Order: sequence, then structure tokens, then C-alpha cells
Amino acid sequence: MRTLLLAAATTAALASPALAQTDAQWTTPRAGDWLVSGRVTNVSSGTEAAITTAAGASSGLHVDVGDSTMPTLGFTYFLTDHWAVEGILGTTRHEIRAQGGSTDVAVHETWVLPPVVTVQYRPLTEGRFSPYVGAGINAMIFYGGDDRNGFKVDLDDGLGYAAQIGADIGLKGPWSLNLDVKKVWFSTDASVNDGALKSDVDLDPWVVSVGLARKF
Repeated sequence: MRTLLLAAATTAALASPALAQTDAQWTTPRAGDWLVSGRVTNVSSGTEAAITTAAGASSGLHVDVGDSTMPTLGFTYFLTDHWAVEGILGTTRHEIRAQGGSTDVAVHETWVLPPVVTVQYRPLTEGRFSPYVGAGINAMIFYGGDDRNGFKVDLDDGLGYAAQIGADIGLKGPWSLNLDVKKVWFSTDASVNDGALKSDVDLDPWVVSVGLARKF
């Protein structure tokens, strides 16, 4: 949260020159408009999936997936005054640890490309406040993996689902402050040391973003 608040302050500071160049009032986007958002995004999974042996017996360990905060881009196209489609583009890096009892060891680090596409409903067409809700699909693509401490970890790519709530708050001219929260549901099979250990990991991360949007 502290990182996102700092990002909001930084975004406002960087936007000041652009905002100072116009006295025009912000208006709610309408059919045919685009909103392009630059955001700082925190991805937090909070998973603690059990690790079992190849035979299915408990290992006494569970998986912990670390948080990650990175810049992302959002592209929203308004199909009508109330309905829009959004796609986000970004990548995050996460540390995976095996924990349990006196054990707490890093086993893998991986980059994740999690494109999300949602359909949004925006009830308001007037004023400076444009809230929305949305739902859609996401992909989880793992790449650039780096095994740690003698472990070998393989993660399966796949598809999941996403729900969304957020708002654009008009500033000046085409500029607005964007606040966005997504909940993603995604499960992956993790294989450790060529299947000697395995885990069915429900990542299900919260994706929380703050940034600046421009209407086109």
C-alpha cells in the first residue's frame, strides 16, 4: 500500500506540467473514445498451497508466492457510452518459496506475463467520476525462470478468470486519475525436481493499480 501511495504522488507530480497546459474540464468518455492508462500495479497472491510427494503423501511443506510491484499499461475502448473493453499489458517477477516447520527456502523465481481482458460496465455518463465494474479472462504465461538452491521447478501456463472494480476521476482536459482493483482466479500445476514433489497452486492474486489516464 505504501508503494502504491508513493506511486500516486509521483504520478500526480509527473502529470502537473500536462495538466497546467489546459483549463478544459474533463468529461466522461463516450462511445468511440479510448482511455490509455499508465499505472503502478501490485500483484499479491497470498497462496499457501500444499506440496506433496509424487505418491500424493504430504511433505509438510507449502508454497509461498511473493508479491510484485511493476508498471503496467491499460487500454480501454468504449463500445457505447456505458460499455467498454479493457486490456492490460505488463509483467511481474515473483519469488516462490517452500515453507513449513523450520524450512523457509527460495526454490524458484519467475517472470509472469498476465494479460487480462475485461468487459466493463460504466453507469455514469456525466460528471468527473466514472466508476466501473468488469469481468473477463486472463492468461498466465511463465517465462525467464531461475531455479534456486538446487531445486528444479516447472510451472504450467494456462487461462483463468478475472473480476474488476475501479474508477476514473477527472482532472483536467483529457487527463484522469485511475484506480483499479482486479481479482484473478488461476490454478497451475507445479512440478519440483522432475516430479519428486508437486503442488496444485491456486494463485488467485489481487491486482491493485493506481495511475494516470488520457482520453483520446
